[in-house]
Amino acid sequence: MSVTVVRDPLFESHDPGPGHPESPARFHAICAALDAAAEDGLVIDGLTARPAVDDELARVHDREYLARLAAVAGQHHRLDADTATSPRSVEAAHLAAGGTIDLAVGVAEGRLRPGIAVVRPPGHHALADRAMGFCLINNVAVAARALIAAGGAERVAIYDWDVHHGNGTQAIFLDDPNVLYMSTHQFPYYPGTGSAREVGVGAAEGATVNVPLAAGANDELLLEVSKEVLLPKIRSFRPDMILISAGFDPFIDDPLGGFEVTEHGFEELSKRWRDAAESVCDGRIAAVLEGGYDLPGLAACVRGLTEAWDT
Repeated sequence: MSVTVVRDPLFESHDPGPGHPESPARFHAICAALDAAAEDGLVIDGLTARPAVDDELARVHDREYLARLAAVAGQHHRLDADTATSPRSVEAAHLAAGGTIDLAVGVAEGRLRPGIAVVRPPGHHALADRAMGFCLINNVAVAARALIAAGGAERVAIYDWDVHHGNGTQAIFLDDPNVLYMSTHQFPYYPGTGSAREVGVGAAEGATVNVPLAAGANDELLLEVSKEVLLPKIRSFRPDMILISAGFDPFIDDPLGGFEVTEHGFEELSKRWRDAAESVCDGRIAAVLEGGYDLPGLAACVRGLTEAWDT
């Protein structure tokens, strides 16, 4: 068996600046870990990323925002207090979105094995009309909309296990009954959204599930939440595809989070969601990288996910 991995050297070219936690070293550390796993016997099917086109991005993002991004391509530019571009950042963001689309669609169609898009910049804070929280384009949202547009899925479920709430993804799908957004995250914490009262609106009420957790949440707690809250929701929603917004900043040593999830915890979480996909949607599951800023922990946890899914 094997696991699909999207990666491209361009993802290392996005550089928000000296001292920024979302640094090119993240990509380098993950690639080194995956190369070591391959030497140890993990079978990796590489998927070449291609840039998403504006029509794909416009299913999620306002065209005016996409034009503003295009205008800063090739430049060092600060989009907000936390989010900056370097000369190839916009190019990398388009490649990240396109690679995530092709992974998701390929898995949904049965052409690709489940796997992870190891992409930068991350995406889950990006809103329809602006960048936010290190994120330029909302990769998981663009992939979900592409799946539905291509006929690869009628219903898509997204589980965001990043320590920070994916406010952008939630906002994009808040009124969409065909996309189930679920999140476990530290609360109260950046970006300030994600209370349990945020459940979707109109016909999509109940299609947003937030499980805010206090600092100190550990392996046992995240696994229990999946078992008792999230996986029953998945079984009742019956998605055609599961996407994981895979942020690894809940890791116990992460400098930007207060959770205490271990490498073993992430591996077990990955196994449970892979098993859930097998039982609910014929194994159709894919992940996209979000946060994770302790380099050894990030690398080990991504490797653990790929090994857990190599079944």
